[in-house]
Amino acid sequence: MPPNDPYLPPDDAARMLARALLQGARHAALAYSDPATASPGISRIAIGHGPDGLPLTLLSTLAAHRAALQANPACALLLGEPGPKGDPLTHPRLMLQAKASPVARADHQHMLLRDIWLAQHPKAAVYIDFTDFGFFRFEPQTALLNAGFARAYRLTANDLWPAPKERAAPDRDRPSSSD
Repeated sequence: MPPNDPYLPPDDAARMLARALLQGARHAALAYSDPATASPGISRIAIGHGPDGLPLTLLSTLAAHRAALQANPACALLLGEPGPKGDPLTHPRLMLQAKASPVARADHQHMLLRDIWLAQHPKAAVYIDFTDFGFFRFEPQTALLNAGFARAYRLTANDLWPAPKERAAPDRDRPSSSD
């Protein structure tokens, strides 16, 4: 931890909240670097979870953020939504720094991810097989959890995932509120 770091070291409650935000996410704000200008960009994307629980998304080649991720896979995701009442900044949120990697249609995982995605986002059946759509996985590097006033934590990728034997795939049958 850097000297004078304002973030708390993670405890079990922070790890559990971060994991819940990550696994419960159905949408995220995606921050990326524009390859033409190196300026930052941001977009709202749908989020799903692969068989390993890692976040993934389905992107069209028409989307500027897809070209950006292909040029520079370093990105950030903001997860967590404001609640129905109160100041939106008092609700927990997780900023995840990640590396995005495309999944080729020829990859043996593509069909598995397709089935998982459709279970999580059934309305994607309309466009998922269009040739311009493809999956990207997000490999978490670090994260910042804002759990409320004076409760901010710096997390590592290891803090976000339980030991492999404890790791369970997310509930694939849970409907998405926007699908």
